[in-house]
Amino acid sequence: MAAVNNMSSMLMVMAVVVLWTASTATAASGVATFYEQYTPSACYGNRDMGNMVAAASDSFRNNGAVCGRCYRVRSGNPCKGGSSVVVKIMDECASSDGCQSTIDLFKQAFAKIANLDACEVKVDLNSEGCP
Repeated sequence: MAAVNNMSSMLMVMAVVVLWTASTATAASGVATFYEQYTPSACYGNRDMGNMVAAASDSFRNNGAVCGRCYRVRSGNPCKGGSSVVVKIMDECASSDGCQSTIDLFKQAFAKIANLDACEVKVDLNSEGCP
């Protein structure tokens, strides 16, 4: 009976470790900027995806693997009280086009986490299910 209890305990610990690893593996830190003009996107072409969207940098985009995924973007901006917004990745923010941020939010999404005068803010990104 003791061997069964030890095995159960070991399986429980392994499950907790796997779940913790999966939840932290999707977290990242970076810089958010914003854009105003909606143009055809790398993920959805001309399809309107609303205002809570973003473009991912070359490194964050992972060769398109993040297309269509949603992320909670949280700002440490004290003026907005650590506000966050959930955005869907719909485009790329290519360094060859001058992109210098980790994630480029559509203007309305950026305004939820920072003052537009800021131009860029440090953020934490966490993978989240899309609404």
